[in-house]
Amino acid sequence: MPPSTSLQRNLNGKTVLITGASSGIGRSTALEFARTSPDNLKLVLTARRLDRLHEVKSQIQEEVGDGVKVCIRKLDVSKKEAIDAMFENLDEEFKEVDVLVNNAGFMSGVERPPDVPIDVITSVYATNVMGVIHMTQAILSIFKKRPEGGKGDIIMLGSMAGREPYAGGTEIYCSSKGAIRAFTESLRKELIDTRIRVMTVDPGQVLTEFNDIRYRFDKDKADAVYAGCDPLTPDDVAEVIVFAAGRRENVVVADTLLYPSHQASSTHVHRRQ
Repeated sequence: MPPSTSLQRNLNGKTVLITGASSGIGRSTALEFARTSPDNLKLVLTARRLDRLHEVKSQIQEEVGDGVKVCIRKLDVSKKEAIDAMFENLDEEFKEVDVLVNNAGFMSGVERPPDVPIDVITSVYATNVMGVIHMTQAILSIFKKRPEGGKGDIIMLGSMAGREPYAGGTEIYCSSKGAIRAFTESLRKELIDTRIRVMTVDPGQVLTEFNDIRYRFDKDKADAVYAGCDPLTPDDVAEVIVFAAGRRENVVVADTLLYPSHQASSTHVHRRQ
């Protein structure tokens, strides 16, 4: 049966690579792509937790069957040599990636300068900044070989923190997302003479494991962040990512900001009693 919606038609036959696909927004994005284009799609799912990737692959296969081919690879994006090896060793049918979703990222701890541990600074920047840049450079080596200057989609998973930095122990995270925002905007201008689309999706409050990791699995502190709030879900963000990737080639959904209804900015939040 031929694709019945514009999203299905535009995604039909594409290969999508998602980093950080084992949980949260990355996992939801993998499922949303599969559900949107269930008849002819290839997914390359990467993360550090291989067991979680196997679970995502199994769920996709149970839901949509064999129309979506799934390749899983263990990958720590903070290590450039691991990125290079992953691309080099991809199965031939998955090598021609069409869409990269740069989703992997994290923050650990709530310390403020001058008390932020050096290992936190190093690891957050290695993943959130250097990992994104290395993944982007690797994918551009594939995209730019295509005719008319190159073709493909790069979707950055940003954050409101990159637009409006806020106090509260997240200075390192905010600055890492701000760095990628600048990188993304420059990249879009540098690729204007190609068919390579550069897009960013910036969510506000989202309830994922990210919050638990940030508070180092102190459940009471993590839960207090969203007390009286109804945050976005990973599925909410995934729908926007897939929508952006599923536009016809001449449409660039360059910059998307989404908040839950109780939030108007990084610091303007209404908590319901």
